[in-house]
Amino acid sequence: MKKRSNRIIKINEEIRREVSSILSRGLKDPRVNHMTSVVSVDTTPDLKYCKIYVSVLGDETSQSDTLEGLKRSTGFIRNELARRINLRNTPEITFVVDQSIEYGINMSKLIDEVNKPKGE
Repeated sequence: MKKRSNRIIKINEEIRREVSSILSRGLKDPRVNHMTSVVSVDTTPDLKYCKIYVSVLGDETSQSDTLEGLKRSTGFIRNELARRINLRNTPEITFVVDQSIEYGINMSKLIDEVNKPKGE
């Protein structure tokens, strides 16, 4: 496991917060599902690149459409990020779909089914 400096951790959190705000208020691409949330951000130590992990609630088509919309909107999101966060260089952004929230919801449903009394 890589050790992250406190500075990178703070920058990751700030980028996560701002991109969440941009997605909820500033992005007008109809392909991006309104149930999209930013799960985490992983920025390289030199601040040149960052991966933004997003979770999309919906089916496979909705996820692929949202990812395509995010990729097309990368320039706008990067410009907004540069305006909102005071960094010397704004990192290149890559969006990655994270299945962890959807996986957790499905596991919770399965556990509920197993724990259901047999009479129901």
